Order: sequence, then C-alpha cells, then structure tokens
Amino acid sequence: MGSTVMGSTVMGGSALSGALWLGLLWAGSGAGGSCSGKCCQGRDASCVGEGWREGGGYGTCYCDGGCRRAGDCCHDHSQACPALPCVVGEWSHWSGCAEQCHPGLRIRRRYVQQEPKNGGEPCPALEEKAGCLEYLTYQGEDCGHEHVPAFITTSEYGKERKRRAVSSLWPSDKEAAGYCVEFRTESLSHHCALENRPYARWMQYLREGHTVCVACQPPAMNTDTHRCAGDGHNADGGKILHWEAVGNSQCQGTWKKIRQLEHCSCPLVHSFIFT
Repeated sequence: MGSTVMGSTVMGGSALSGALWLGLLWAGSGAGGSCSGKCCQGRDASCVGEGWREGGGYGTCYCDGGCRRAGDCCHDHSQACPALPCVVGEWSHWSGCAEQCHPGLRIRRRYVQQEPKNGGEPCPALEEKAGCLEYLTYQGEDCGHEHVPAFITTSEYGKERKRRAVSSLWPSDKEAAGYCVEFRTESLSHHCALENRPYARWMQYLREGHTVCVACQPPAMNTDTHRCAGDGHNADGGKILHWEAVGNSQCQGTWKKIRQLEHCSCPLVHSFIFT
C-alpha cells in the first residue's frame, strides 16, 4: 500500500516536473512575445527569434514581413506584427492631352496614404494612362479640320470630358448636344488584339464584322458644322471609311456607316467616342 502511494507520488512528481519544464521552456522561448518590439519590413534575416513557430515546431523563427510566405513566423507574429494593407487615395481627374491637336495620352494618378506593413496587401497601380485628342490649340483655335480619319477611344473618356470645362466655345446649353453613328467594322490591324496596356485594353474588343457605336460630342464636334471628323457624313453605306484608335496608332482599320442616331445603344465594349 505504501509502495503504491510512493509510486503515485513519484509519478505525480515526474508529471509535475515535466509540466514545469515545458512551462519554463515555453516561457524561455519568448512565447509571451517573441516578436514583441521587433517587427521588420521585407525579408530580414536579422529579425529573428527563438521559440515556437506559428505552424508548430520549436527553434529559430522570424518576425519580418516575409515570414508568412516562408512559413517560419514566430508564434505571436500575427498579434505583434499585424498585416496592414496598402491604402491609396481617390484617382485625380484626368490631365489634359500631352499635345494639342495630335493623338496623345492623358494621365491620372492616386497617392499612397499608408504603406503596406508586415506582409500586407501591396499597393495597386498609382498611375493610369489613356488615349486622347484635343481639338483646340493653346490659343483657343479649332484644329479639328486637320483630322481626316475617325479617331476613336473608349466611351469611358466621354464621362470625364463632360466634367471638364473644355472651351468657352461650347456654352453650357450646348454641352449635351451630340449624336451617335453606327458602323460595321470591315477590317482592322492585328495590333488591336495584341494591345494589353491597361489604358488601351478596350482595343481588344474591336472585331471585324461587329456593329459599333461612336458618339460625337463636344469638343470633338466642330463648332461650325456641328459634326465630328470622320463620321461619314453624306457617305453611302458602301463607302469604306477609315478609323484609328487613339493611344496606339497601329490599331486602325476600316468600317462602313450603317446609320446615324440620336443616342447610342451598343453594349459598353462596342461603344466609343470620336476624339
């Protein structure tokens, strides 16, 4: 009976010693704060600790921004070094064209408000470009007559153009003036389908044989004729007309005019504007 008690006491003492040893090991490993005060950005070999890892196992662990990808973060990394994503502001308004009276590019930007930390989501693109064409010189002279082919861009540009006070030549009561022309594309260069730059991906949707809608709006509309260059005015349905995508001069082709309408009704990917 006594031996049994003594055996139980010995076993209990061993279990207690084991528990104490594990507790001391846990405490000594920095389990209470292996990453406390040592969060580092990027992959940093000096940002190291000794203790339990997040995925299990004991030994060398890290508190840097790359440990999640490497799978060797210390156990308390997510609490001591929470991942913070990049935060950016709103897009600026689109700039004017780089050049007047020539197909060119416009730019808009946004800025970082908070840099990513501890492996947080990286920052998205901070700059966007898009094709454009201005029809006024810096002196306010109309140069629309210089453009023979139809220069087109995505209809999304029209939304921004309406927000800009482009010219005093178009008083506010005429800002809504415009019309739509439907064309059937006859041919186009292979450069359109190959275009993958963010500001020019709309060119990929141009296809032979498709019906597209092209809106004519100020300031592309001539102030005297109230027409857009290249709109096929007075052209019969059999006449081949030429067009070019603003933003990539190699993306060009031909089309035939179907009809003129008051408003466009094509799907968004087949809706463009004269620029």
